[in-house]
Amino acid sequence: MAATARVADGTPLRPDGSAPAPAPGVSRPVRKRGPWRTGLLLASPAIAVLALLFIAPLFMLVYNSFRTQAGDPTLHNYTRFLGDSFYRDVLWHTLWIGALTTLGCLVVGYPFAVYLRGRSPRARNYLSLVLLSPLLISMVTRAYGWLVLLGPKGPIADGFHAMGLDAPKMLYNDTAVVVGMVHVMLAYMVLPLMGSLDRIDPALTPAAKGLGASGWTCFWRITVPLSLPGMLAGSLIVFSLTVSSFVTPAILGGPTVKLMPYFVYTEATSNLNWPYAAAIGFVLIVVTTILTAVYARLLRGRGGKEVFA
Repeated sequence: MAATARVADGTPLRPDGSAPAPAPGVSRPVRKRGPWRTGLLLASPAIAVLALLFIAPLFMLVYNSFRTQAGDPTLHNYTRFLGDSFYRDVLWHTLWIGALTTLGCLVVGYPFAVYLRGRSPRARNYLSLVLLSPLLISMVTRAYGWLVLLGPKGPIADGFHAMGLDAPKMLYNDTAVVVGMVHVMLAYMVLPLMGSLDRIDPALTPAAKGLGASGWTCFWRITVPLSLPGMLAGSLIVFSLTVSSFVTPAILGGPTVKLMPYFVYTEATSNLNWPYAAAIGFVLIVVTTILTAVYARLLRGRGGKEVFA
């Protein structure tokens, strides 16, 4: 005798193969959608925007970097860049400015984040507003503000002259670029640090002091190691944004400080060599990605297991 086909609950199917109607007053069980499907559905708008505004342009950048201006495939753009010591020096200089800016933001931002940790909520709100206020102003406006402050007739130079000293050259050099970039990027360092510091158990320091540890020892053995995830996150954000910045280095660095974004702009707009500009941009992306990955791995090995946790 042939076996009778049945649905999942054991009820036999109709002769035509369809499921029988439920008994009166009994509802058919609803199949629940898996959590991954719900998450995918909720994330689909963000995925679409990311694919449209980031992945597709990045693909076109890589594609164009292997083409000549006539559209023929070539590796000349990369051999030209890697074989020219001038462009290699520019790449190194760009990474150096990014490292100095990251270090400056960490040196200035870490004490500020530690100070904010112990303030009242009202004081933290006001100080956070001061911290974020530079982000509310145009990059060009901020850069020209530093142009006035660091200029030969600015208030800083007047202070040197009032003391009978010659004012040092503070514009159109690496120092001016780093100062301007630290002012712009400081908030991106402090906010992740605040998140890490807030997650540290406040009872750890009193407990360590009760066991005889000094305040300095508590800071270096408790606060700093537990704040490594915030240091990692802030450093990656600051470094990545700095090496790709164009406006502030162009205004404060002037004709003497040339970084990679400047040459991408020049090749694309002045020389109209879009393939070579794409190659320069892609080299910067690859080198920055490798350096940030190595830095993240090294810092995680010292205890920073999570970045944004």
